[in-house]
Amino acid sequence: MANIKQPRKNRLTRIFAGKLAGTPVFDPIGDQVGRVADIVLLLRFRGAPRAVGVVVEVGKQRRVFLPFSRITSIEAGAVIMTGRLDIRRFQQRNAESLAIADLLDRLVDFKDGSGQGMISDIALQMTPQRDWLVDQYFVERVRSATLGYRRTGESVLVHPGEVTGTATAGMPQDASSLLETLDKLKPADLADALHDLSDQRMIEVAQQLPDDRLADVLEELSDDDRVLIVNALEANRAADVLDEMQPDDAADLVSELPQAKADELLELMEPEEAEDVRRLMSYEEHTAGGLMTTEPIILPPDATVAMLLANVRREDIPAALAAIVFVTRPPLETPTGKYLGVVHLQRALREPPQTLIGTILDTDIEPVEPEVSIGTVTRLMATYNLVAFPVVDPDGKLLGAVSVDDVLDHLMPDDWRDADEEITDRTIERNAAHG
Repeated sequence: MANIKQPRKNRLTRIFAGKLAGTPVFDPIGDQVGRVADIVLLLRFRGAPRAVGVVVEVGKQRRVFLPFSRITSIEAGAVIMTGRLDIRRFQQRNAESLAIADLLDRLVDFKDGSGQGMISDIALQMTPQRDWLVDQYFVERVRSATLGYRRTGESVLVHPGEVTGTATAGMPQDASSLLETLDKLKPADLADALHDLSDQRMIEVAQQLPDDRLADVLEELSDDDRVLIVNALEANRAADVLDEMQPDDAADLVSELPQAKADELLELMEPEEAEDVRRLMSYEEHTAGGLMTTEPIILPPDATVAMLLANVRREDIPAALAAIVFVTRPPLETPTGKYLGVVHLQRALREPPQTLIGTILDTDIEPVEPEVSIGTVTRLMATYNLVAFPVVDPDGKLLGAVSVDDVLDHLMPDDWRDADEEITDRTIERNAAHG
C-alpha cells in the first residue's frame, strides 16, 4: 500500500453517502484501520446540512468517529486519514444525524406541493474552504398505498431546501425540549437556529435561556431579531441580560431600541454597566470609541505573570481579548490611570510565574483616541498583527480596546447575519477583489 502516500489526482470533491458506506479507511502509512459505516451530519436550521465526519467501523463491535479535519483525501475505494484514530466509541450528539441510519429511506415532503418522496441517497460537495455540505438529496417519489407507501419509479435530485421532513423529523416541539436539543451549540450556531424559527417560537426559546447564555446569543443575532427578543422580555429581565453582555454589544443593542425603552432599561441596569453603555453610545458608530469594549483585561505593572494567566483563563473573556493584557496605573476600571503598554499572552507564557508584568511590557504600540476611524484602527491592527488595540483619552487614560471580532463585524455587509451564506461570501470576495 506504499502508493497511498503518493499525491493523487483522483481525489473526490463530490461523494454519495450510499457509495461511501463500506469504503476502507487507511492510515498515513497505508494500513487499513476500518471501513466507513456512516456520515455524521449537523442539521443546521440555516443553510445546507454540514458533514462533520464519518463513523468508522473498527472490527465487528466498535464504531468510532473520524472528523473530516483528519481526512486528507477521499478517493475511489479509499479514505485516507492523518494521525491516529481515536478509539473512543462513537456517541451521537444532539443536533447530529447519521446520513445512512437516519436519513436514507426518510419520507419527505416537496415544498412545491407536488407530493412526497423517500431519500435514497445523499450527495455531498466539498467547498473551497474544504467543508463538506449536503448538496442534493436523491429522492424517489411515492404515493399512498393500502399498506403504507409505494414508490412510483420517478427519481429526482433536489436541494435540501426544496424538501421538508429532514431537520424537523423527531425534533421536540416545546421550547424546553428544543433547548435541550440545541444546548451544546455554540452561541453563533444557536443564533442561527433561533433566526430560522418563527418570531413567536424564537421568543419562547429565548425566554427560557439563562441570562448569560441569552446574552451570548444576542451578541450573535441581527439587530431586528435581538430587538424583537428584548422588547418581549420583562424589563428587569432585559436589563439583567444587558448587564451580562459585552458593553459594546449592549450599547449597539440599546441604540436600536425606541428612546423610551432604552432609557427604561438603562435605569434598571447596574449603575457601572449602564455608565459604560452610555459612554459607548456617545461615540460615532464607525470610530474606535464606537467599536471598543470597556472591559478588556487590565492589570497594574506590579501584577505577576501568574496573576495574568489567572485572568486570561476566565470563561467570560472573549478569545480575542484573552490574547493581550493592558497595563495601566490605578484605577484599573476604565477610564483608568495612565496607560503604560501591553503584555502579549505568548510572551507571558515564556516567563516564570513570579515575573512582574511591568518588566515585559510592549510599549511600541501607540494607542489611538476614540474619534479615530475604523479604517485607521484596521490598518494599525494589521500592521502590528494585533487582535485587540488600546484606545485612550487625550490624557493617556485607557478607555477600552477594539477587538478584531468587532472590526470584522463592521467590515461585513450590514445584513450578513440574515443573508444567505453564499451571497455573503461572494460579496466579501467581490469587495476584496476591488480592494
